[in-house]
Amino acid sequence: MTARVLVVDDVLHNVKLLEAKLRSEYFDVLTAMNGFEALEIIEKELPDIILLDVMMPGMDGFEVCRKVKANPNVAHIPIIMVTALDQPKDRVMGLEAGADDFLTKPIQDMPLFARVKSLVRLKVLMDELRIRTSTGQAFNPENDLGVSTNLKLENVKTLLIEDYERVAKRITGYLEDTVDQIDLDNVENGQLNTENLAQYDLFIISLSLRDVDGLRLCSSIRSSENTRHSPILVLIDEGDHERLIQAMEIGVTDYVTRPIDGNELVARVKSQVRHKRFADHLRGKMQKNMELAVTVSVTNLYNRHFLDTHLDNIFTKEAEKRPKTSLLMLDIDNFKIVNDTYGHASGDEVLEEFSKRISDNMRSIDLVARYGGEEFVVVMPETDSEFAMFIAERVRKQISDKPFEISGSPTPINITVSIGV
Repeated sequence: MTARVLVVDDVLHNVKLLEAKLRSEYFDVLTAMNGFEALEIIEKELPDIILLDVMMPGMDGFEVCRKVKANPNVAHIPIIMVTALDQPKDRVMGLEAGADDFLTKPIQDMPLFARVKSLVRLKVLMDELRIRTSTGQAFNPENDLGVSTNLKLENVKTLLIEDYERVAKRITGYLEDTVDQIDLDNVENGQLNTENLAQYDLFIISLSLRDVDGLRLCSSIRSSENTRHSPILVLIDEGDHERLIQAMEIGVTDYVTRPIDGNELVARVKSQVRHKRFADHLRGKMQKNMELAVTVSVTNLYNRHFLDTHLDNIFTKEAEKRPKTSLLMLDIDNFKIVNDTYGHASGDEVLEEFSKRISDNMRSIDLVARYGGEEFVVVMPETDSEFAMFIAERVRKQISDKPFEISGSPTPINITVSIGV
């Protein structure tokens, strides 16, 4: 996943070094030599992520960060503070100024790429939620979008998975009364056998568990319907780059290296919970808007009116800088025969199951809509045609390989679909 990264530093050597590192990973790089220039570029170019040096003359990084986060037009852009200061209080100060993460000079390649890719992934999700919420405002103009900085961090619930009791007690002390620690007897085959995991704002998982694979736990949390949007912070040994890469590929959102610094842990927990609260905030507003925009309860998908408005929002002049968007057009084959043979009630059952199978095969950033009758559309942001073709074929097989059970027939019926990309 590529992105446009703005590098801000008053030392040319540092700018060129970061630019070279990021370009080697195929990021598009913008540069600024001071805070004033950075603010102009941010407002004009809307980068996907900002790498911001702290110590700059005229306007330091903390001030630039505060100004960005106070501007509703750009407040959603993630900021990584870059500093030579290695005191925990300086790191915490950056996060409290609104930064989403920080790196300490000299910057190592692995932490740089891990932090940038994690925040880019987060921004893709946030951008899609913001677009959908904006689309919904066409149906409910009074539903204000809001910004993440307006949300209060209260009643945080964290689930800790750590089998070294001494470390677990120390973490619990840092986070006070926000932590529940799970008994590893409740873990079986990499799955958490604990009720109501959706209640937790954050999962903290050690990757050094003695009898359980921490990465498999992360994978199970990320793949579960109830927790797929929940942030995961892993505890990892310093220098364990291979497991860090695996964790980020699974979808882990942040990490802390051992030995654990309490101030850094608290700051990262606050940052992750703030992101989750904002995403939940947007989803809640989107759901309210959706109630005014969905089709009949048969499919519970967006209707054509909502789809048209959403596409208008995607293809704005501002969005021309966004990566590719793909679209799938799906048409149930010979659907009239189903209605004529088994009745419209059975046809509705087919539409309901058909909609579910499509939705189950899509990502959280994809939008599924009923175009009309037996026609459906899927809008896939950040997706090239090759990947869209792969998804289309997967959906086609999901529809055709398993017959549909309907009340109007004693035996399941076969349904097929034609898909255009």
